[in-house]
Amino acid sequence: MARKALLLAAVVALASDAGSAQDARAVLQAAAKAMGADQVRTIQYTATGWNALVGQSYNLNEDWPRFEVTSYTRVIDYGANASREDFTRRRGSYPMRGGGAPFDGDQRVVQVVSDGVAWNLQGEKPVPPGRLYLELAPHSDVRQLEIILSPHGFLKAAMAAKDVRVLSTPIVGPTNDGLTGNGRRATLVTFTALGKYKVVGTINDQNLVELTTTWIPTAVYGDTLYEVRHLDYEDFGGVKFPTRIHVHQGDPVFNPAHNMMEIRVNNVQTNVAVPAMPVPEEIRKGPAAPPVRAEATKLADGVWLIAGGSHHSVAVEFNDHIAMIEAPLGEERSIAVLEATAKVIPNKPVRYIINTHHHFDHSSGLRTYVAMGSTLVTHRDNADFYEKVMFAPLPRTVMPDRLSQFYPNFTASRRPVPIERVNQKYVLSDGNQILELYPMLGSTHIGPMLLAYLPKQKILVNADMYTPPAPGAQVPSQAMQGVAALAQNIQRLRLDVATHATLHGNSPSPNEAFLKLAAMAKSGTN
Repeated sequence: MARKALLLAAVVALASDAGSAQDARAVLQAAAKAMGADQVRTIQYTATGWNALVGQSYNLNEDWPRFEVTSYTRVIDYGANASREDFTRRRGSYPMRGGGAPFDGDQRVVQVVSDGVAWNLQGEKPVPPGRLYLELAPHSDVRQLEIILSPHGFLKAAMAAKDVRVLSTPIVGPTNDGLTGNGRRATLVTFTALGKYKVVGTINDQNLVELTTTWIPTAVYGDTLYEVRHLDYEDFGGVKFPTRIHVHQGDPVFNPAHNMMEIRVNNVQTNVAVPAMPVPEEIRKGPAAPPVRAEATKLADGVWLIAGGSHHSVAVEFNDHIAMIEAPLGEERSIAVLEATAKVIPNKPVRYIINTHHHFDHSSGLRTYVAMGSTLVTHRDNADFYEKVMFAPLPRTVMPDRLSQFYPNFTASRRPVPIERVNQKYVLSDGNQILELYPMLGSTHIGPMLLAYLPKQKILVNADMYTPPAPGAQVPSQAMQGVAALAQNIQRLRLDVATHATLHGNSPSPNEAFLKLAAMAKSGTN
C-alpha cells in the first residue's frame, strides 16, 4: 500500500512539473509575441546615466559609490551568445567618497564575452578581465548571465531551458516601486542557467518582462542578489524595449548598499549587423589563472609580510599565538596565507584576525579565519554587519565555503561570533610583542578604517591610504588625498614610523618615500 502511495505521489509530481512547464511556455510565448522577441536576433542600445562600484561603499550606511556614465553602448548577438559593453564614466557631480581603483578624468571601460570567454579592451588591446568578479564568480559566467538578464535574452534562454517552470501561482501586487503595482498581476518564471544559477523573470499583465533576477556567489553575502529592472517600455519598430534600466547588486534587506547602475536608453536598434567577436588568440591561448601565491618576507623579529599578489597580509607573532592583519580576496587566498605563515611561525594558532575595513576585496577572506576559531578585531562600525550578515548562516548554494559547510561550535549553538570592537586605541600584547590599533580619521576612501602600528619595530600597516607608486607614475587625486589623510593621522597619533607595510603594491616602503609623497599631497602637486 505504501509503495502504491509513493508511486502515485511520483506520478502526481511529474504531472505537476509537466503542467508547470507547459504553463511557463505559454507565458513565455505570450511575452515573446508582445515584445517582438521572436524577430530579435541582435540588439544595440545606447544610453546615459550612472554606475557604481559594488563592495566599495564609504560606510555601511551608504550605497555603493557612483560615477556619471556619459556614454553607454551595448550590443548583444543572441544567437552567438556574445555581448560587448562600452561605456565612459567620470566622477562628475558625485563626491569623492568611497573605494575602488581611483582615477581622474574620464575612464573608458570595454567588456566583452563570446564563446563563453570574457575579456576587456584597453584601447584596442585585449586583456584579461583581472580578478574574479567580486572575488568569487568568474567574469565569463557573470557576463553570460547579463545577456540572459536582458528582457529578450531572458525569453530566449527560458524557452530553451529544460527545467523552465512557473515559480508560483500568479501574484497580485503591490511589490517594489514601479513593478506590478496597483494590484496588477504578474507571473514568475524560473529556470537554471549555465548549470548552476537560478534565474527568475517577472512577466506582468501586459506580457512584458519587468524584472529579471539571479544570484551570484560573493564571499561577503553568499548567494548575492543580481537584479535588473526593465522599466518604461517603448516600441522600437515593433520591438518593445525598456527605456530605463535599473540594476541591483546586493540585497537592501541586509544592507543599504545595493544600487549598481541606472541608465536611460535613448536609442534602440534591432537586427543590426554585429561584427564577429572571436576570442582573441592571446586570451584563448593565454596562461591559465596562476595559482594563488603567498610568500612570507620577514620585516622584523616576529613580523612577516605575507605577499605574492595584489593584496597582502601581515602576520605578527606572540608568545603562544599569531595575530593576522587582513584577510583579502576570499577563502583560497586565506588558506594560502595561512599555509605560508605556518612555515615561518609553526605550531601557533591565529587567535586574532584584524580587519582594516569592510570593502569586499579586504574582507572577503574573513570567514575562513572565523571558521577555524579566530577572533575578529574590527572597527566597531563594521561589527554588527559582519555578525548579522557576513557570518550569518545565509544561503551559500552556488559556492559553499568552509564556514557554511562546517559550522564551528559558536554558530551551531547560536552563540555570537567572537568580535572585538575597536573605537579607540586597542592593544594586543604579551609583554614583549606589542601591536596597537587606531581608528583613522578624515579619509574620503572609507569611513570606518583601522591602522595597525608596531611601536618597537616602528612599522605602520595601512590599507589603501598609501600604496607606493611606480617610479614616475601619476598618482590620482583620491590616492593623494589618502596619503595626506594618513600623514595627518600619523601626526595626530604621534607615531614614530620608520617602515610602511602597505597592504597593496611594492611593500615594505621606507618612511622617507612616504614623506616625499605626503609633501607633494600637502602642496597640491602630484
